[in-house]
Amino acid sequence: MRPLKDAQLGAFTFFASALPHDVCGSNGLPLTPNSIKILGRFQILKTVTHPRLCQYVDITRGKHERLIVVAEHYESCLSDFQKQGKTVSPEKVLKIAYEVLEGLEFMNKHGMVHRALSAHNVLMDCKANVKLAKFGLYHMTDHGADVDFPIGYPSYLAPEVIAQGSFHPSDSSHDEAPLPSGPKTDVWSLGVLLFELCAGRRLLQNIDISERLKFILTLGCIDDIVTVLAEEHGCLDAIKVESKSLVFVDIIFCSVSSRPTPAELLGDPVFNGVSCLYTPFQKPGSLFSSSLRCAHLELPEDISDLCKDDDEDYLSERAIDEVYHLWCLAGGDLEKELTNKEIIQSKPPICTLPKLKDVAGEAYYPLLEDEQSSLPQSNSSNELSATVTLPLIIRERDTEYQLIRIILFDRLLKAYPYKKNLVWKEARVDIPPLIRGLAWAALLGIEGDIQAKYESIDKDTPIPTDRQIEVDIPRCHQYDELLSSPQGHIKFRRVLKAWVVSHPDLVYWQGLDSLCAPFLYLNFNNEALAYACMSAFIPKYLYNFFLKDNSHVIQEYLTVFSQMIAFHDPELSNHLNEIGFIPDYSVIFVKSPLFCVYFCTDVFPLHKIFHLWDTLLLGNSSFPFCIGVAILQQLRDRLLANGFNECILLFSDLPEIDIERCVRESINLFCWTPKSATYRQHAQPPKASGDNGFGKTATYYSSDYQDMPKTDLSREPLALCDLKAEVSPRISAEDLIDLCELSLAGPTKRTKAGKPKIIAVDIRNVEDFSRGHISGSINIPFSAAFNPDGELVQCPATGILQNYRGRVIVVISHAMKSAFATHLVKVNFPRVCILDGGINKLKPTGLLTVPSPQI
Repeated sequence: MRPLKDAQLGAFTFFASALPHDVCGSNGLPLTPNSIKILGRFQILKTVTHPRLCQYVDITRGKHERLIVVAEHYESCLSDFQKQGKTVSPEKVLKIAYEVLEGLEFMNKHGMVHRALSAHNVLMDCKANVKLAKFGLYHMTDHGADVDFPIGYPSYLAPEVIAQGSFHPSDSSHDEAPLPSGPKTDVWSLGVLLFELCAGRRLLQNIDISERLKFILTLGCIDDIVTVLAEEHGCLDAIKVESKSLVFVDIIFCSVSSRPTPAELLGDPVFNGVSCLYTPFQKPGSLFSSSLRCAHLELPEDISDLCKDDDEDYLSERAIDEVYHLWCLAGGDLEKELTNKEIIQSKPPICTLPKLKDVAGEAYYPLLEDEQSSLPQSNSSNELSATVTLPLIIRERDTEYQLIRIILFDRLLKAYPYKKNLVWKEARVDIPPLIRGLAWAALLGIEGDIQAKYESIDKDTPIPTDRQIEVDIPRCHQYDELLSSPQGHIKFRRVLKAWVVSHPDLVYWQGLDSLCAPFLYLNFNNEALAYACMSAFIPKYLYNFFLKDNSHVIQEYLTVFSQMIAFHDPELSNHLNEIGFIPDYSVIFVKSPLFCVYFCTDVFPLHKIFHLWDTLLLGNSSFPFCIGVAILQQLRDRLLANGFNECILLFSDLPEIDIERCVRESINLFCWTPKSATYRQHAQPPKASGDNGFGKTATYYSSDYQDMPKTDLSREPLALCDLKAEVSPRISAEDLIDLCELSLAGPTKRTKAGKPKIIAVDIRNVEDFSRGHISGSINIPFSAAFNPDGELVQCPATGILQNYRGRVIVVISHAMKSAFATHLVKVNFPRVCILDGGINKLKPTGLLTVPSPQI
């Protein structure tokens, strides 16, 4: 959105018509409230930006179908000329007419008409330029069908509108709805406005409403409407003075068939002397497009000049939606503002904007290359530094902190993809909710002209999947006003269908709508970006999940998940195995919310998904395993205390989950998990390496194991039956060398004096161990490790193992023997894994050591 500049934020309110409570739709679900329908249609208005239109910012629902709309506002309007009782010069009239027509023509190009044009809805900015207000009321109310009041003001309505009469869908006296008003309706209203300016008075104010409507109907049958109006209002002598503007008004006042449209009027010769003063409007380039976003960027020679003026209102240079977002964070309450103004009326009250006095000018122009801190210095910089350590939910409500973060991310995203690395760096701190959609797109690596690609996909031709999509959409996040609106359903359908059509090798599975929901919510007015994000997300985290025959993919995924539970929480894993509640490829598990814990789209509300996915998108494709284990650990006590049926019921009605704790613990689990432990042969294959010149964003934690160069020390693919037979995961020799801090070029290197993160347990017999072993490993021969009761035999080596309990335990043997690891899991040893390929993988490395002979 464009900057606030000299504008203010205004709000107006109205009620949507109420629906009967005892009526259901054809799908058996309750009827969608009209207020939600309006809320859905409103969203597109936020994207309609033009110098002659007041920018729409937000809409909120209140009680009893109340809606409050927030938009750009100015105190001056055309009514001010009428209050002065003076005529306006012909030149000024033509200027106003031209600017109004510019706004109307732009609306018409977007399939909209104003229908509520009046003197107090034509606002004037500080430079006396026209700004049309309430231009979206007719569109958002479905041409007036969703409200109980007519759209428009009687004195300005065209005769053909009045002739149609009032209509409401619940009125059985009308067989069918009248046709929606077209662009020519607004032209008549403009004619009335211009006549009032020329005459210096308001029209038809001294007669009651019914007589006023009858008079306007008669005007539709008269040729010389200007003269009739002048005689009616006693200003015939005043308008007899030859005026270009009145000749122009006479062109407007004609029958609807011969009345010109706004586009046609803009080409009228009467504007030859005016049109040259205006440059055609060009829409600014979007973030993901082929146009140059900085083609017209101008910077001062000295950047510090931008923030030298202490009296400068830097906040007014920020986008309108940013300022409104900060106003809300600062305690702004729309209903309270309306109440304080003693309003529930159409004239917008002026909302008090936040004054961030302690924020220095430098905060609005952060230096991106400064490695010291992402928080610029200000009078309250110490408080901001402390804010970073506060819980996320508090940070998201801190006005000054959010201002700093929004400005920083805004600058980084404008420099995307060149500043891709910095976007990743700052996203690890947190992501401002206001720009989460664009930040996610950057984290997913979206680039190029996504709009052209989306438009090239056929989303209209019927396909077999249409029926299932129609069934799933109404049930997806029904509680959310935006996604449950008719516009939300339409956009859902288009994005899902675009994905299905553009991926012919994949099929639609139930749950795809839930994966789409977060992206659509964040990019409601940008379907192309929602589609692009979804198309990038699925291959990374759900590669081949949507194959027609996906059994091998899901079975492998669930088996690895089962191994992750055993790795991090062996006691819980043992209990789930005992009661038969294990991640197996069965209808119970796949349909249960346990399958959805990977992404939580079915079981959590959207605001919790956002916080979870802020972290998920920073990790690799194995991070969902850690999220799943973290959620299970929050339910741990209840799971351990119950049997199979109770556990199923628990997941059917999932209790409250602490998302911030889940994020914190999943990161800890992720850091403790060797990268190769989550290897899946059916994961996304390595991407072709290519340097785009912008630097790599992938770190150790964000890159996948399969993206690393394959060597002789890498993990080998394993048959599914063999994978299922193993309780503990395997790790590669590469990971073992890294975790043991060994060097292929020399002896062991230890950077810390404390215990290492890993303990290698060699279960070969003593003779084989003495012939060569990993430095620092302990020898516990498998044959003598456990007593008949399955407990570890007490000896010095097992004592060392007990001391290292909680560290990563790597079991090493001649061949792949998983029985020792299985026994350790049964006695509740956590973080147990097996060296893939055994000791034979390490022999060629030269890292095996032989103990010195005893002399």
